Formats: sequence, C-alpha cells, structure tokens
Amino acid sequence: MSQIDIEGNVLSETKAGQGDVDDSKLVPVAESIRYRKRAQSAEKKVETLSEQLAQAKSQIGGMVEKLSSIQVEQKLMRKLVAAGTVDLEAAVLIAKARVKDETETDLDSVIEQLKKEKQYLFGNDKETAATVKRTAGAKDRVTGDQAILERAAKRAAATGNRTDLQEYLKLRRNFV
Repeated sequence: MSQIDIEGNVLSETKAGQGDVDDSKLVPVAESIRYRKRAQSAEKKVETLSEQLAQAKSQIGGMVEKLSSIQVEQKLMRKLVAAGTVDLEAAVLIAKARVKDETETDLDSVIEQLKKEKQYLFGNDKETAATVKRTAGAKDRVTGDQAILERAAKRAAATGNRTDLQEYLKLRRNFV
C-alpha cells in the first residue's frame, strides 16, 4: 500500500505490519531527488575548489622560492658593484653557483673568495679611474670657433650660394 500526493509522487510505502507512519516525516520523492542532486553538485564543487586551492598553494610556494632567489641575486649584485666588479654578469653567475652549493652562506665571504680566486673580475681603483671614458652618446663640448664654422657650413649647404661657400672655406682655412 502506498500513499500518493496530488501530483502523483509517491510519499511513502507502508507495509501491512508497520502500522501508520507519521505524515510530518514524509518527503516527496521528487524533492528528495533534488536534494540528492544538489548535494552531489555541492560535493563536486568542493572537490574542484579543493583542487584549485592545492594548485594555488603550489603556485604560491613556487613564487616564494623565486622571490627569495631574486632577493639573493639583488643583494649579490649590490655587494658586487660595491666591491668594484668589472664583469657583473659573470661574477653574479659564479657567486650564485657557489651560494646554491652551500646551505647557509655569508654573501660577503663568497665575494671575498671570488676576489681571491677570480681577480680579473674585479678592477683596481686606479685603473678604473684612468680608463673611464665617455660613451658614444656623450659629445665633446663645441668651442665658439667650431660653432661658427659649423654654422657657416650649414648655411653654405642649405643655400648653395657661392659667397656662403667662400666664407665657409675661409673660416675652415683658419682652423685647419
């Protein structure tokens, strides 16, 4: 014997020996199916979110490692520049290799060891002061006479006039 509601859903089935069942505890089958589907979808969301959380935590761990290595590299660069390194890239690579081999290292001791073993990476103070030259972008200052000569040359080239050319050649003869 079964009880059926107005829509045709089975509310409960009772056996002959059980007697009457309390109507307040009865749940329609369609509603219980909906609850079960919602629970299953919630469980799937929990699984996907937990996987995403695990991935995010692993990414954070990787980023923390990268950040610490970048910070060590920055410290090395600052100290190597202060020590007077000529070839910064090579010195940083060698120092990073030595820092990786040792668990806890003092960067100053690594730099001192580099100075002893690889002296060519560090320049002498006297040599670096004497060899500092202007770069290709820096030009020598133009004196007043050279400026006059340049202006005359530009004017002669722009106008194409013979008198401007003659004047430029006279000025050039005086300076060369």
